[in-house]
Amino acid sequence: MALKCDFDNGAAYRAALGLIILKTDETLEDEGQSLLHGDGVVCRYARIPSHDLVTPETLGLMENDMPAAAALLPQNANIKVIGYACTSAATVIGPNRIKQIVQAAHPDVPVTDPITAVMAALRQLSVARIGLLTPYVPAVTVGMQTMLAEEGFDVARVGSFEQIEDRKIARITEDSTLQAMVEIGSDPAVDVVFASCTSLRTFGILAAAEDVIGKPVVSSNQALCWHMRQLAGLGSGKGPGRLFAV
Repeated sequence: MALKCDFDNGAAYRAALGLIILKTDETLEDEGQSLLHGDGVVCRYARIPSHDLVTPETLGLMENDMPAAAALLPQNANIKVIGYACTSAATVIGPNRIKQIVQAAHPDVPVTDPITAVMAALRQLSVARIGLLTPYVPAVTVGMQTMLAEEGFDVARVGSFEQIEDRKIARITEDSTLQAMVEIGSDPAVDVVFASCTSLRTFGILAAAEDVIGKPVVSSNQALCWHMRQLAGLGSGKGPGRLFAV
């Protein structure tokens, strides 16, 4: 027996946000929950293969898997923006190349990534002298310093946990990250702290760090969620840190 059914515009009746996250990522889905879901907004996720070790060489390999990962996001599903969620790989591969690959599967959909989002956030906050905090080995951190400098930012201080295993980065305690933010941000040469990596947990400590140092703190996940909402025409929403107040 055929039964009658009605149709509506689905859960993402305002917008769907597409997000390509790493196979090894254990942080972004949790931290982004309140910003990427709710009130007619839904995030659609695709996982991309990623190496357990974070080096410039392994990060670059994701370029080969990106077309297939982008194609896994649903077509004709009201996707308003797509984010590729790896700060270090976006630095290695390059934001323009990432955009080109993703838009081959989803033409005309705006594309962002954490390093692009962070630079947009830094400009929104009108800050230029960065205290860079990373969990990466030096070869990865240096590449990020170079890109930021090429984009007109002064990397005034750098500190790193120097971890090569991606899964260990997700296990770094928020207390350790908070202490590092305060140490770097207390330098008078620094206007803002940028804590890089989507695996690094920061949402629970951003406001506390800002209170201690009296300066903005920007993290990869915070900036990526903020920028995706902006590009999707949803406004900033309510999130941690000064970024969501400007």
